[in-house]
Amino acid sequence: SLIAQADFAQGLSALVTTFGVGELSAINAIAGAYSEYVPIVHIVGMPSTGAQKDGLLLHHTLGNGNYDVFVDMFRPVSCAVANLKDPNTAAAEIDHVIRECYIQSRPVYIGLPCDIVEDMIEGERLAQPIDLSYPANPEEQEDHVVDVVLKYLHAAKNPVILVDGCAIRHRAQKETHDLVVKSGLPTFVAPLGKGCVDETLPNYGGVYAGDGSNEGVRDRVESSDLVLSIGAIKSDFNTAGFTFRQSQLTTIDFHSNYIQVRYSQYPGVRMNGVLRKVVDKMGKLNIEAGPKPTNRTNSQESTQVITQKYFWPRLGQWLREHDIVLTETGTANFGIWETRFPAHVQLISQVLWGSIGYATGSAQGASLAAKELEEEKGEKHRTILLTGDGSFQLTAQEVSTMIRRKLKPIIFLIQNDGYTIERMIHGMNAEYNDVQEWKYKDLVPAFGAKEGEYKTYTIKTREELDTLMADDNFNAAPYLQFVEMYMPKEDAPEALKLTASAAERRNAKVQG
Repeated sequence: SLIAQADFAQGLSALVTTFGVGELSAINAIAGAYSEYVPIVHIVGMPSTGAQKDGLLLHHTLGNGNYDVFVDMFRPVSCAVANLKDPNTAAAEIDHVIRECYIQSRPVYIGLPCDIVEDMIEGERLAQPIDLSYPANPEEQEDHVVDVVLKYLHAAKNPVILVDGCAIRHRAQKETHDLVVKSGLPTFVAPLGKGCVDETLPNYGGVYAGDGSNEGVRDRVESSDLVLSIGAIKSDFNTAGFTFRQSQLTTIDFHSNYIQVRYSQYPGVRMNGVLRKVVDKMGKLNIEAGPKPTNRTNSQESTQVITQKYFWPRLGQWLREHDIVLTETGTANFGIWETRFPAHVQLISQVLWGSIGYATGSAQGASLAAKELEEEKGEKHRTILLTGDGSFQLTAQEVSTMIRRKLKPIIFLIQNDGYTIERMIHGMNAEYNDVQEWKYKDLVPAFGAKEGEYKTYTIKTREELDTLMADDNFNAAPYLQFVEMYMPKEDAPEALKLTASAAERRNAKVQG
C-alpha cells in the first residue's frame, strides 16, 4: 500500500517494521519496489545495540546471535543501507540514504536500535533541507548529445516517440510531455509507460508491445526510421513476450543515467536535461501520422456476456479525468492496454515484478493518498481497482483497512473462476489454477462496514454494466463500492494470450 502512495505522489513513503519477522514480511514488497523503481524509506526497529553486541538469543532472531543477517538480506534490494550504531554519525547516514532513495527512485533501509531512538544529536542540519536535486550533466557532454540527437531527428523521415516506465519513475514526465506536444510526432507508450502521456493529445497513438500492440501500432512503430525511446524497460510482460522488433540502428534511448544514440553510448548523461534542450532547440520535423486509438466497442455483437474485448474499451468510456486506476497482475494488467484514458489519469500497475495480490493493497495506499489530497488541497481523485478473484483472495483483508480508514475506492472484482493468467501460460484445466469461490461482495459487511457507508453490486450482463456506469451515485464514489463482475473462465485479452504463449514456449525450451 505504501508503494502505491509513493507511486501516486512520486515522492517518498516510509515503511516501518519490526526486526526479523516484521521486515521479512515486507521483503516481497521492497523487492517489488526495487524492481519497479519506487522510492520507499524502510525503517526497521531493532533490538538495542547492547543486545546486538552481546548476541543475546532474543525472540524474532535466528537463535544464533547474528543480528546482521536480515539487513544483509535487504542489501541487494536496497539502493542504500544505514544500519545505525552510533548517534554521532546517525544524522548524516539518514540524510544520505534519504537522498539516494529519491535520486535513484529505489528503496533504502534504515536499521534503528531501540536504545538510540531518544539519543540527543546535533540539530543544526535540520535547518538545511536535504539536497534532492539531480546532479547536473557535464555541460559539454550534454550539449554534444543534444546536437547528435537533433541531427538524427531532423534527418528522419517518419520518426516516432515511445514512452516507457522509467520516464515516470525518474520524473521525466514534464520534459516528455513538452517533447510530445511541441514535436507533434506520433507518440506511443509501452505498458509500463501507460499513464505518462496525455492520451487525449491528437498525436497519441496507443500501446506498443510488439505482437500485443493496439491496432495499427506495431506496423507504425516498427516501420519508423527513428524511435525516440524514453525510459525503456524491456521485460517479458512489457514487450508481450519479447516480441519488440526495434533495431538499435534506428533507436535513440533516453535513460536516467545514460543516453544511447544508435550504438554510441554516453554514460553519466541524464535524460531530463537532454530532453529539455532537445525541446528548446527543436525545429520543424518530418511527421507521418500514426493510428488513432478509440474506446469503441463492437456494437454488432448480440451477446450479453461481458467479455474482455468488450469491457476494457467500455471502461475507457466511463473513466474521468484525474482517476487513479490500479490493475492487478493478470487479465487486468493486459486488458488495460485497450483502454484509452481521459487526461490526467494515473495508472498504477506492477508489470515487471508481478506479485499476485499486489493491487488490492496498492488500492488501499492510493485511496489513502487520494483522501489526504482531497482534505489538504481539495483535489478529487476516484480510486479504481481492477483485480481478479484469485489475486483478490491473497490480500482481501486490505478491504478491512479501507473500511477502517473510511476510504472510498471503486473495486471491480473480475469473477472468472480462478487464475486465468496462469491458465493461459500452463494448465487451462489444472486444479492448481482453481480457487474456492467466495461470496466476495459479502466480505464488505463481514469486515465491519456499516449500513449506508458502502454499496455492493453483482454484474453479469453488459446491460447491467452499462446501467451501473450510468448511475450518478456510483460515479460520484461517495463511499466504498464493490462490484463483483462475471467474465468467462477461458476469456482473456489478446495481448495476454500472445504473451502467455511466448512464455509457455520459452519455458518448454528451457526444460528441453
